[in-house]
This record gives sequence, structure tokens and C-alpha cells, in this order.
Amino acid sequence: MKLSNILQLPVLLASTLLAPAPLVSAEHTSNWAVLVGTSRFWFNYRHLANVLSMYRTVKRLGIPDSQIILMLPDDMACNPRNAFPGTVYSNADRAVDLYGDNIEVDYRGYEVTVENFIRLLTDRVGEEMPRSKRLLTDDRSNIFVYMTGHGGNEFLKFQDAEEIGAFDLADAFEQMWEKRRYHEILFMIDTCQANTMYSKLYSPNIIATGSSELDQSSYSHHADNDVGVAVIDRYTYYNLEFLETEVRDLSSKKTVGDLFDSYNYEKIHSHAGVRYDLFRGGAETARGRLLTDFFGNIQNVEVDGAKNTTVDEEMLALSKTIAQLREIADEEEAAARNASKPQSAETKQQRKVQSTKPLNNDNWWTKKLVGATALAGCSALWALGSYLETPKKTSPS
Repeated sequence: MKLSNILQLPVLLASTLLAPAPLVSAEHTSNWAVLVGTSRFWFNYRHLANVLSMYRTVKRLGIPDSQIILMLPDDMACNPRNAFPGTVYSNADRAVDLYGDNIEVDYRGYEVTVENFIRLLTDRVGEEMPRSKRLLTDDRSNIFVYMTGHGGNEFLKFQDAEEIGAFDLADAFEQMWEKRRYHEILFMIDTCQANTMYSKLYSPNIIATGSSELDQSSYSHHADNDVGVAVIDRYTYYNLEFLETEVRDLSSKKTVGDLFDSYNYEKIHSHAGVRYDLFRGGAETARGRLLTDFFGNIQNVEVDGAKNTTVDEEMLALSKTIAQLREIADEEEAAARNASKPQSAETKQQRKVQSTKPLNNDNWWTKKLVGATALAGCSALWALGSYLETPKKTSPS
């Protein structure tokens, strides 16, 4: 090997190892759910049942409570009017108790306010806020946001005391995008004139759907005569029916488009709306998203695995390069010695036994360059490993 080629090896190794890693496919690594009921009082029982039905569905598909934010303004299960104390049902057959023993409510009663909801989304909460009340997402998180209650043209009421407007919601989502708090959002809302609530959204990677158009009401599905009130809304009921029958587990290939295509006026009694234009890739890409990308849990994390594979490959390549350099240096040293003096059989035998080779003017620079190359390669590998293993910035916990 020529001296000029050896001199270039440290530079080539460093440039190879420190070059930007190939981009991993832009997939998300976690799923979160924000489920919000905004109505108090017994006659709004169905709104609580709406939220708890969605809660049961995302838990059934694997999203853990640590990644679900549940906001319930009233405890219908313990209401004195409840003929079945400690329970909440969404169907008159009362086959499934939505409340049960395994429920974690993060915001309860008067904690369910517009301010707390916006602070939750934008991570503008105090340091005293416990981890269970925080949305600890990042730019690789998909978020399912579900809201239900009483609303109107571009507003949703919170406990008959205040309102959140369409512009408030749009600005909150924009802050989330700017702070890299989500990868994709599926926004779903069940209220009167629901579609007006997502009309002002302008941030990317959001799919939105609502139960009713401007000047349309959102209707209940049926009542339970023993409970005495309606137990679920029509729009939520048919969403759940699809999810229960078509998305039985994480292997389901049903898409967002399949769910939206199941909506019709005859079932819902209003015109459910969808919005795809904010999604990168448009309607075709948005419709192709699997429902489990929002309602299910993520089992494998591809990013870290890809990084570890890259490091292993670079280490293997570096070790091979160093071995080749050593072999070349030994060959050049042997050639130089062979050219300088004749070798006898006895000398050759001594060389095989001898473990330490003296340095001389002929091989000093060669060994120096080999050592420098190995040192530069190791330094570059260390820098690459430090960069890849640096944890991403997340919301403070």
C-alpha cells in the first residue's frame, strides 16, 4: 500500500463513521389517547358512557393506562339516581360494565376545565403535576383525541360553565406541532354541529371527524328504561360497533378509510364529516392509515433497533479495516527486510518464534500511521455511539 493511501485512511474512516445515519422510515413509536367528556349531571349519562366506551376499546387493543388521559366531569356510577350503583352501561342489555374495577380517571369533577385541557395538550403544567396527569408524548407519538358533550357552532361546552372554541383547539394543536409533541393525530368529536369544531385546524398530520354538520344535532341511540336516560349517542355507538366487530386485535388491517366509509345518515341521523386535507399525502395516505395506528398499542420500536444495527455494522467494518491495515503493514515490513538482507533458514525460524519486532527507520512511519488510523476510527465510533444513544428531549416528568 502506498504511503499516500495510508495517510488518507483516518480521514476516510472518520468521514464514513460520522456521516449522518440513514433516515428511518417515519413511523411512530407510541400511541396515546386523550378521552374527554365535558358534561355534568345525570341526564347527560350518555356522554360519560361515550367516553368510557372509547376507553374500554383502546385498552382492549393494548394501550396502557399510563398512555391514556381520561377526563370525567361527573361520577355517574356513584350518582344516587343510579339504579345499578357502581356501574355504567352503554347498552340496554347491560352486558358490559364500563366502569368496573379497572379504571383510572386522571381528571375528575371540577378538574375537567378548558384551561386544564389546553395545558394538558401543550404541556403547560406546573412541576407539581404528577406524571399520570401529563401527556408525555414526542414527535414519534400518535394521539387519538376523543371529545363528547354539548356543543354548537364552533364551540363545545365544559360542564355548562365555560366553552372551548374551534380557534382555541386549533391553536393548541399548533403549539403541539411546534413543540414536536405528536407525529399524527386522529381527532374525533361527538356533539351537536361537531364538524365546525375542526373547521379551523391548520396544523399538519391531523385526521379529523365529527358527528354532525353545521345546524345539525347529534342524537342519542337508545335509552335504558331501568336507568331512565339515554345511554349512548348514535355516532359513538356505530364507531364502537365497527371497532368491536372489525378490529378484534392488533392484527386487523382495517383502515381509517374503512371506518369512515361505514358512516351513513340512515344510521347516525346526521351527516358525519371527515377532514383529510391537513394530512401529508392527502386523502389517500390518510385513509390508508390502520386503525390500530391510533387505537392500538405499539409492540415494536424500530428506531432504537435500527441505531443499534448501524453501530454493530460500523464496529465490524472498523475492525476489518484495522486488521487489513495491520496485515498490509506487516507485509511491507517483511518485504523491506527481505530486500535489505538475505535470509537463512535459521533466521526464518527465529522470526516465527520471535514475538516482538524491533522498530527501525523503515517501518516506524508505517506503524505510526496504522496506530493513528485505529485511534481515529475508534474516536469516530465513540462519537457516533454517543450521538445515537443520546435520549430525545421529552416533556419533563
